Amino acid sequence: MSQPTPSRALFTVSNHHTPHCGKPPAVEGDDPTTYHGYFENEHGEQALFLYTRESGEAWLWLGDAGWEKPSRVVEGRPEGLTLSPSEQTWLGACWRAAASWRAPTGTA
Repeated sequence: MSQPTPSRALFTVSNHHTPHCGKPPAVEGDDPTTYHGYFENEHGEQALFLYTRESGEAWLWLGDAGWEKPSRVVEGRPEGLTLSPSEQTWLGACWRAAASWRAPTGTA
């Protein structure tokens, strides 16, 4: 396996979903106030999690549920979506990782 070529991008991925799933979100990954998580399940279905420290809100996009219909995440669970076990495990990990961002300064 060859070494990756250095570039400005840390991570890039293309949309694997069909056009009927809508336009995927464009996310600026350099915002230090936003936690980002990406997942691809065993079927190639993609998911994106974002938590914004300033607003205290978390959102989940699932390509197979329609990219243009994000679901709000409350207490680690997406509103209006049923996740597979692997998706829920990943979302739970994102939620726990973002917990340190939600905690007051000096606590985690």
